[in-house]
Amino acid sequence: MYKETVLPRVLEQVVNCKDEIAQYYLMDCIIQVFPDEYHLQTLDVLLGAFPQLQPTVDIKTVLSRLMERLSNYAASSADVLPEFLQVEAFSKLNNAIGKVIEAQPDMPILGVITLYSSLLTFTLHVHPDRLDYADQVLGACVKKLSGKEKLEDKKATKQIVALLSAPLDKYNDIVTALKLSNYPRVMEYLDSETNKVMATVIIQSIMKNKTRISTADRVEALFELIKGLIKDLDDAFHDEVDEDDFKEEQNSVARLIQLLHSDDPEEMFKIICTVRKHILGGGPKRLPFTVPPLVFSSLKLVRQLQGQEENPFGEEESTTPKKIFQVLNQTVETLSNIPAPELALQLFLQCAEAANDCDLEPVAYEFFTQAYILYEEEISDSRAQVTAIHLIIGTLQRMHVFGVENRDTLTHKATGYSAKLLKKPDQCRAVYACSHLFWVDDQDNVKDGERVLLCLKRALRIANAAQQMSNAARGSAGSVTLFVEILNKYLYFFEKGNPQITVAAIQSLIELITTEMHSDSSTPDPAADAFFASTLRYMEFQKQKGGAIGEKYEPIKV
Repeated sequence: MYKETVLPRVLEQVVNCKDEIAQYYLMDCIIQVFPDEYHLQTLDVLLGAFPQLQPTVDIKTVLSRLMERLSNYAASSADVLPEFLQVEAFSKLNNAIGKVIEAQPDMPILGVITLYSSLLTFTLHVHPDRLDYADQVLGACVKKLSGKEKLEDKKATKQIVALLSAPLDKYNDIVTALKLSNYPRVMEYLDSETNKVMATVIIQSIMKNKTRISTADRVEALFELIKGLIKDLDDAFHDEVDEDDFKEEQNSVARLIQLLHSDDPEEMFKIICTVRKHILGGGPKRLPFTVPPLVFSSLKLVRQLQGQEENPFGEEESTTPKKIFQVLNQTVETLSNIPAPELALQLFLQCAEAANDCDLEPVAYEFFTQAYILYEEEISDSRAQVTAIHLIIGTLQRMHVFGVENRDTLTHKATGYSAKLLKKPDQCRAVYACSHLFWVDDQDNVKDGERVLLCLKRALRIANAAQQMSNAARGSAGSVTLFVEILNKYLYFFEKGNPQITVAAIQSLIELITTEMHSDSSTPDPAADAFFASTLRYMEFQKQKGGAIGEKYEPIKV
């Protein structure tokens, strides 16, 4: 009865009344008042009336409400979905929207996008498995947008973000969205600010759902989508970018790079190369955020390959640690060019350590050389130099891959740098840290007691000079902290069995410190006093331990 009598008569009245407000109100009434299944069975008749309404009627809102009702109906229960398929609801709605847009040539772009957005939501609810339908809707949207510049209308861009977010919310999986060929084409029409917003939405979706993106092709497609965050799409926004927002955006890209992973080393190497290609165009502000995660991703792959070398595959593996290190070298170099020398130096040292674990001496030596060049040529700030030299010493101490000649060259350089630091206390600390380069516990070929003693004596001379300078400049000798620190080094090597560190040397150092502390010119320093007291307590404790250690400490008078 509704189909044959009621609806046709009512629609006839609505179309004939020619009053735009009445038409809008009555169509809305029909949609809201009659049940969902009635609308489904009479879609043809109902949709046929829309193009006949007055051109000024707000059809987009009415149609959107109809699709919203049907979407909710479809979502309410799986049993009703066959009805939708039976009446071919998608194609009918799609055709109707096309006709309405044709009938109203001056419909604003916001209206067009709103209609397609509602249709996409409807499609995702009713036909979640039919990706081609969703792609078709996006394609129709691209068609309408083509020929237009980037969208300036704020409401329209907001609607496009809603349109593009719908598949992500529905599938909870960016991999599915990447299969939609028109998805990136719709993004092209967003201005660069909104493009960034959309890219952030995509990254958040990946993180929330812990999506695994494990092929280079998908990574390529994904980075095409989020290119708004990876490089400047236009130059206009340079000055206006808020520093905190920018950091937040780049940190999210860095987190994304860490999530890309494939268990197959070949594929993982391709992913690394794909990411590298995209991020290197990001400009000097972005590289310090995006290069480190890429470097560590690559080092993770190096370690994975390193574990597999005991059981080599039959065929020749094309992804080798050597190959990855070549890519790493070029990648980290870009940082030193921008310039971010401190960061580049840290990454070179990380790579050197990984090369050391893979037993690749020439590669490790090359990374060290790069780090040294940066130290000499780029790092001029004295605080940065102190940090860098301690990093260099710490990394070099853990190296076991170097032959005598290479190790000597690098060690000699490091001790040279240490003695050239600006402030005497910094010099002293770096020089006594170098003593560890000549005595490595688990390497018998690196146990040179004499050189250790030389370093410590040199550190003592520098500490003495620091005292005298302080005396000359301020009239007081300053703190004895440096002497106590050197005493601790003496004790460390004494315990390790370095024959050059004698009881007499330790004894005289203890006396020197005691004398300095009681001299008139020294400045009282409670921290140094406590440090010295706890060092003496430690020596007492070692004496009482008994055994070999106790015997060692016995002759020392505290």
